[in-house]
Amino acid sequence: MNMAKKNDKRKIVGLVCEETGHRTYYTKKNTMNTPDKLELRKYNPLLRRVTKYVETSKSLGRNEVKARKK
Repeated sequence: MNMAKKNDKRKIVGLVCEETGHRTYYTKKNTMNTPDKLELRKYNPLLRRVTKYVETSKSLGRNEVKARKK
């Protein structure tokens, strides 16, 4: 029985509202298929309407492998 391999092609990215600047949503993105930034229309709970969300350029610290302490 073969187990599925864990590939690191999918990265966790944060989505920031262009109007308020709050990072409300997080999603996974396949960097091989979509190298450019994501732009999605999602509900903003602060403004209580649908706004444009863009992928952050900041590192979230979840995709890097941390070195083990000896």
